[in-house]
Amino acid sequence: MVEIIMCGFVGYAINEQTNNETIIKKMADQIVHRGPDDEEYFVDNSIALGFRRLSIIDLDHGRQPLFNEDETKVLVFNGEIYNYQEIREDLLAKGHIFRTQTDSEVLIHGYEEYGTALLEKLRGMYAFVIWDKSEQKIFGARDIFGIKPFFYYKNGKDFIFGSEIKGLIPNPHFNKQFNEDHLSDYLSFEYVPSNETLFENVYKLEPGHYFEFKDGNLETHAYHSYKYAIDSSKSMDEYVQLITETFQDSVKMHEISDVEIGGFLSGGIDSSYVLHEVSKNSKIKTFSVGYEEAKYSELEDSTRFAEQIGLENTREVVSADDFFSATPKIQYHMDEPLSNPSAVPLYFLARKASEDVKVVLSGEGADELFGGYNQYKEPLIYEKYQKLPLFLRKFLAFIAEKLPEVKGRRFLIRGAKPLKDRFFRIDYIFTHQDRDKILKNKPLNKNSVSVTEKWFEESSHLDQLTQMQYLDLHTWLANDILVKADRMSMAHSLELRVPYLDKKMLDVALKLPSEYRVTKENTKVALRRAANKEIPERTANKKKLGFPSPLASWMKQDKYYDMIKAKFTSEAAGKYFEVSELVNMLEEHRTGREANMRKIWSIYCFIVWYEQYFDEAA
Repeated sequence: MVEIIMCGFVGYAINEQTNNETIIKKMADQIVHRGPDDEEYFVDNSIALGFRRLSIIDLDHGRQPLFNEDETKVLVFNGEIYNYQEIREDLLAKGHIFRTQTDSEVLIHGYEEYGTALLEKLRGMYAFVIWDKSEQKIFGARDIFGIKPFFYYKNGKDFIFGSEIKGLIPNPHFNKQFNEDHLSDYLSFEYVPSNETLFENVYKLEPGHYFEFKDGNLETHAYHSYKYAIDSSKSMDEYVQLITETFQDSVKMHEISDVEIGGFLSGGIDSSYVLHEVSKNSKIKTFSVGYEEAKYSELEDSTRFAEQIGLENTREVVSADDFFSATPKIQYHMDEPLSNPSAVPLYFLARKASEDVKVVLSGEGADELFGGYNQYKEPLIYEKYQKLPLFLRKFLAFIAEKLPEVKGRRFLIRGAKPLKDRFFRIDYIFTHQDRDKILKNKPLNKNSVSVTEKWFEESSHLDQLTQMQYLDLHTWLANDILVKADRMSMAHSLELRVPYLDKKMLDVALKLPSEYRVTKENTKVALRRAANKEIPERTANKKKLGFPSPLASWMKQDKYYDMIKAKFTSEAAGKYFEVSELVNMLEEHRTGREANMRKIWSIYCFIVWYEQYFDEAA
């Protein structure tokens, strides 16, 4: 039987032969939420590995660290390999001896047989490390989307790694320092859109990358990249059928489990399509979340859909007190500050689901692969206007900038900019001018375009819609959507699976012509048509709402206004921000002069996070 587990691991290259069993245990204890069912360790003269496990299948035979036949290779692994059986059959034919039926063991024998070419064969979500005793080398890799996390600390000869940053901190060689150089990035994007983090010398192993560490030297390499190969030879109907068949196969793969599975249901197309497919064979439990304020809640839609497909639905309602009281826990679990307000209801949704199930299916990734964001319509809206000479568009933009906020002003200003300067993920929260006002260390206020320019250069041969998706796949998906999905589920020892983010689904998406993704009237065009064959038209064609939040109105209430103001005037705030500007921003929002919710929440989340990780007094 296949063993599929969610877990966390930690490890480090040993520089001193002192207390390593104690150190690795302390590191693993920091991520016990990722694996409360089991713990195991491996320590020799060169490496220490720690493993925490949430067992889904085959508890007795899936313990890690795992060894090959002669124990010259040691594995720790977080995730699941969907196509492990076909790889296993090939390895058996080549003479490898398996001790278990687990998908984990395919990785260690696959590395023996194929080397780094193993990674191209894998279909799944994963982060893993193999200690190769024979080569005295540490090898590791992360899945192509970045579904599973992997962080490492590299400073001189020190190399420390793990599933979460908090697991690295107890190591005595970890020098915890705030990386102020990237505060500007956080304020712009709500995350750091590169392999760096807000901890100095801590890096993310990027999606689709592997590393090798030997003799104190670290090298990272890409083994996968997003390569659009648009195929216009197929009709819309042919693509709809291809999406349908591929999606059915992916959902079937993601259902494998020896424990009860549940599903997150928002009432929108993405999660509804997933759960409808599951409902054909299983009557699983579904879970939905909303707010006390009905106008911000989609609970009625999700309940109605669950009834239509015959699935039980459990609802969780979040109040303002719930929202604010959970924020410190949420920012702690995130490792780095993440101010996306939708993370908060997701935290409560995962908590509720974890009371009944260990595994849930969710709808992340559909928007990035198939063109689901309304902003993706922008190239079509500007298409005719941008045929005007650039000098004329710049002149009109210059005039528009002098005008008050009137209809058409934003269109004229943005219409004079190239895509790399105007795409909505850049200066998403604070513009360059905004950051200049609030940052104390103004020389660190970098131009956001310089951060993302490389992805536009790499995709410059593609149409503008595809360039936007290309950027989002590298930044928004990996650093926001999947971070909150992983951390909020694992905070409650819950495994979250994402059927849209499958290698074969990606293959289809990368061939899909732009008009089958987005039109002026609609988004996710082909995916909606595929879903429309299976689920009610009202659900399949429902417009994307994101996750609307009453946070903007809560901030105006005395209780929460005072709570935020206390953080804005704290010692931590004064280290990095112009406090008077923060207070002014909050006051403008309260009086209705400006809509500053996202800006306020971004700063608030940062301070809450900073106090937990860097303010020793707090």
